[in-house]
Order: sequence, then C-alpha cells, then structure tokens
Amino acid sequence: MCGKLVTVILPAYNEEDNIQRASQTIAFVLEQENINYELLFVNDGSKDGTWEKILAEASKNSRVRGVSFSKNFGKESAIFAGLSEARGDCCAVMDTDLQHPPEKLVEMYRLWQQGAEVVEGVKASRGKESAAHSFAAKCFYRLISRAVGIDMSRASDFKLLDRKAVNVLLTMREKHVFFRALSSWIGFKTAEVEFEVADRAAGTTKWSTWSLVKYAVRNIASFTSLPLQIITFLGILVLIVSVVLGSIALYQKAVHTALDGFTTVIVVLLFIGSIIMISLGCIGYYIAKIYDEIKGRPRYIISEKCGK
Repeated sequence: MCGKLVTVILPAYNEEDNIQRASQTIAFVLEQENINYELLFVNDGSKDGTWEKILAEASKNSRVRGVSFSKNFGKESAIFAGLSEARGDCCAVMDTDLQHPPEKLVEMYRLWQQGAEVVEGVKASRGKESAAHSFAAKCFYRLISRAVGIDMSRASDFKLLDRKAVNVLLTMREKHVFFRALSSWIGFKTAEVEFEVADRAAGTTKWSTWSLVKYAVRNIASFTSLPLQIITFLGILVLIVSVVLGSIALYQKAVHTALDGFTTVIVVLLFIGSIIMISLGCIGYYIAKIYDEIKGRPRYIISEKCGK
C-alpha cells in the first residue's frame, strides 16, 4: 500500500458494539482502493467495553491506534485529540456508528489528491428525525450560518482536512470549539461530497433532547455573539414600547380620561422584568464561558494509548 497517509479519526462514546464493525469495514474499503491509512479511535471516557474493543482491534491490525480519555470530555474534544495525535498527510473525521458511509472516504480522498484542502461531507437529507427536532436544527444552523457566513444547513462532522488545515485548527487554543463550523470558517480550497445519513449499525444514539439543547447553546455561545445582539434589539424594542405607552398615559392624563391602570402596569412590569432576567442570564452565560477559558484547563486528558 503506497501513497500519502490518511488518518481516519473515530470519536467513540459507549460504542462497544460498533468498534469492530467500523474498524473492519473502513479498513476493507480503503484497502480495496489501495489507500494508505491509519484508523485512530478516540475513547471519550466510555462506561462500557469500548476501550477493550479498541485494544482488541489494535492487536489485530497494526494500522489501528487508539487514545482513551480519563473521563468524558465530549465529542469536540475527542475530535481535536484525534487531530493532535494523527500522523496522516490528511485527516478524515467520521462517526463510529457508520452513519457516515465509509465508501465516501474514497471520494473525499480523491478530491484531496486533486487539490482540495477541506472536503465537506454534506447531508443529502437529515435522515429520520421528528418535526420538532428538524425545526430546532434549522433554527440552530441559521444562526451558525450567519456567524460563519457559509450555509451550514446540511453540514456535518464528516470531513477530510489537509494537514495544512489541521495545523491551523490546532493553533486555536480556545477550550470550547465547534468543529463543524470552525473547519468551514478557516477557509482553504473546499470541495463537497454529498451523502445519505445511514441508520446506526448497532446500539442507540447517545444524544437526548436535553443534550442536544445544551450542545446547541454551547456552540452558539462559543461561535457567535448574536444572542447579545438580540438582547440589544430587545432593549431597544422595550424602550420603544415604553415610550409609546408613556405617551398614551400622559395624553390620557392631560385630557382627564386616564383609567385605573393597575393591570396594565403589572403586565408591563412583568414583561420588562422577564426581558431583564433573560438578558442577565445570557450575559452571565457568556461571562461563565470567559471564566472557563481563562482558567486554562486542557480540553481533554489522555489516560491511555494503544497501537504502534
């Protein structure tokens, strides 16, 4: 097997049922095309037998390596750990559950050979998801698309990056990162490969509704100041409403038609109070993120490694 090396990074959290299948399937696809590769599994503090499965695959295939976190640090941290540990001339990132089709790696690799420096895997559709999930995802990606200046409505973590792009990403020291957007934000010569989201090969999704909400909030805060701009807009809106209501009240007072306005006062106070509390919460969240960053703690801690 010859040619430049591609490192395939596979973040894994409680994926013991998928490790062997992913390792063997991806290896088969790449070997069929005579592509020089290594598989790098990143165990994100799994509570099942994921790490043991990775060790078993590494003992059977010298092209399989693994790193294991001391605890669960999250998918973004696992991706960046993989980028840091990768030896390849280019790096691909894909899901261990094989919802990202392995055969598309070949197409991505060929585009990279032709000069593309970032190859984006874009979803032909969002797969099977509820209407509420689909609506929330559209709102989230609309916000992120505005921040990045690129349409991210079909974006995914399934990408292939040239070593040059990987090195740029690794220079970005912020703890809270959003790989999906950041890899588009850095620029470089970009190509796209469309894919259908496959059903999970085994196991169940690790994303609950609440974890998806937290993921969206964290990534919006880490990548854009738009929520703070919305607060400014709401402040201006409340000011306009207050001026209008105040003018009406003064006019009614002047012409002696003013009515008892206890209910109106209560409603206005509750409205303004709600805006103030939401604003303070949003500002407080950004301040907490700043505090988290300046502590300088690492994105992840590696406890074990395996493979050659």
